[in-house]
Amino acid sequence: MSFILNIETATKNCSVSIAKNGETIICKEIAEEGYSHAEKLHVFIEEIIAETGILVHDLAAVAVSQGPGSYTGLRIGVSAAKGLCFALNIPLIAVDTLQTLASQAKVNEGKIISMLDARRMEVYSAIYNADLEIERPILAEVIDENSFKDFTETIYFVGDCAEKCKLVLTNENFIFLEDVKYPSAAAMSKISYDKYQKSDTVDVAYFEPYYLKDFMITPSKKK
Repeated sequence: MSFILNIETATKNCSVSIAKNGETIICKEIAEEGYSHAEKLHVFIEEIIAETGILVHDLAAVAVSQGPGSYTGLRIGVSAAKGLCFALNIPLIAVDTLQTLASQAKVNEGKIISMLDARRMEVYSAIYNADLEIERPILAEVIDENSFKDFTETIYFVGDCAEKCKLVLTNENFIFLEDVKYPSAAAMSKISYDKYQKSDTVDVAYFEPYYLKDFMITPSKKK
């Protein structure tokens, strides 16, 4: 019996779940404009452990979203996950954020394109088939009317970019699943358990989130 704590903080959604043998038992999450991860994450972890009725020492591993995504959100999630793994001497599992997002699209055919908002018309994206096998690695790319135009099969877009991208991605075979906006820790459960069974873990001391590109600080306009 393997209990895994899943932590997803790569986007505005602060999300935590506990899974038993790959099945989500409980998930707590909240998506807020102001990023409440620092205030909510540890509270959610304590609450779901208590509500599940297990002890923290019953955890077999901790899984964390590795990005791409919000620099601050990823740092908060990874720091919490590392702290638990060090304290409990259990393995750390890294899960691709865009794979988690793609897994929330329940489709049987076509391609799934996971996209997370970067800046302006730039997105972080990856392409998967309906079996969640990656077909094009993660990229930071600018979206325009020519993006993905060579695909003839049905393309399902998931992520928080629908509002800006559907204005230029207008092909008839493009479908935006607007109810799949943010990755959820509930969707990490099967992925993290599969990795756990394969001993596909990362070094707790040296693991760093996958930022994809350098964090940029906008200078203040105030004098």
